[in-house]
Amino acid sequence: MQGFKLVTTASRPPRVLAIGAHADDIEIGCGGTVLRLIEEHPELKFHWVILTGTGDRKAEARHSAQALLGPIAASVELPGFQDGFLPYSALEVKQYFESLKSFAPDLILTHYRNDLHQDHRLACELTWSTFRDHLILEYEIPKYDGDLGTPNFYVPLREEHVRRKIDILSKHFASQQVKHWYEQETFLGLMRIRGMECHIAGYAEAFHCRKVILAGA
Repeated sequence: MQGFKLVTTASRPPRVLAIGAHADDIEIGCGGTVLRLIEEHPELKFHWVILTGTGDRKAEARHSAQALLGPIAASVELPGFQDGFLPYSALEVKQYFESLKSFAPDLILTHYRNDLHQDHRLACELTWSTFRDHLILEYEIPKYDGDLGTPNFYVPLREEHVRRKIDILSKHFASQQVKHWYEQETFLGLMRIRGMECHIAGYAEAFHCRKVILAGA
């Protein structure tokens, strides 16, 4: 497996901004990629943002982030916007996104632009309107709507990355276990399809990468 290397021109360790509309979105969409990044960049700094959720959902998000990120340098923010209503609070959410600029990320993980969930879609739109010259990878969330697209950026995962991701989703999101789609087979099935698409005999996570700039001249 080739290394997944982040390069920054700043005289500091690379920084990753991970944005999720809901408590489990980042873990579902790119939990394995996060684990691989941490493994290959132990000096990484993460800024972990979950836009919605109160009470139990906020606690789930925080505990899961702590389990996934481990000892890596990270800050976790949970501004507590209302689940399902982000487009109707767009002004406040946009103002919040503006506050994220100071983190100066080298990589941003966010939702897919054509996701049919209104909260996911707005999170992606505001990511692009706030960060115009950054490397942005849009992750995917399987759901009833059937809105999975054709990704163009793949991150192969080792078995330990996959099992750790599944373990975290199973242990830290008790509120979601009653949903018919929220099961290991769903997550493993999508990762196996993405692994097949990038020509490996294992698992992968896939992203939409709309702009890549070759640094240096």
